[in-house]
Amino acid sequence: MKHSPACFLSVGVKLGMRSIPIATACAIYHKFFCEIDLDAYDPYLVAMSSLYLAGKVEEQRLRTRDIINVSNRYFHPDSEPLELDSRFWELRDSIVQCELLVLRVLRFQVSFQHPHKYLLHYLLSVKNWLNRYSWQRSPVSITAWALLRDSYHGGLCLRFQAQHIAVAVLHLALQAYGVEVPAEAEAEKPWWQVFSEDLTKPIIDNIVSDLIQIYTMDTEIP
Repeated sequence: MKHSPACFLSVGVKLGMRSIPIATACAIYHKFFCEIDLDAYDPYLVAMSSLYLAGKVEEQRLRTRDIINVSNRYFHPDSEPLELDSRFWELRDSIVQCELLVLRVLRFQVSFQHPHKYLLHYLLSVKNWLNRYSWQRSPVSITAWALLRDSYHGGLCLRFQAQHIAVAVLHLALQAYGVEVPAEAEAEKPWWQVFSEDLTKPIIDNIVSDLIQIYTMDTEIP
């Protein structure tokens, strides 16, 4: 999504947010702009409000002051923290008002099922299937987690099931390093269908294609 602030994930990390609250913030942001014209609202204000709201939803509450200061430091690295003047309080009020707008637009449906717990389970299973050398010489796990994190730059989390995304990033990570699951040729069904029976190869291909598209868009954004 070209209008998405590239800083979104970075600001969340700098705020000390865990991976699930950051994922929820991204999902809220993308879902909002699926409902609303991209040019109707300031994407950076919506991003800050999404972080603030996600902190509440996932029980990792953030202070608006911290969100404002970290965001300001990200965009203006050489600047001092904002003074508690009228500009600061206007921005704080804007974040709170925007949070209410987001909740109304999304009809208060701001809970999401994320792929993280599934990916953790699938990685442990695949690790047990492979011999130790094959697993240790290839950073499949690190790559799969990185792919999952980057998937939140786009709206994959809204278009595909959490289990399917988890399998797709693992599938792509295995492919990237040429790691093959043992006895795949002799098995009755593909390894990934063991994890999700309703998953098909076209769904995996669609997720991978969308993920690659995100990387393509990120390189095009100045």
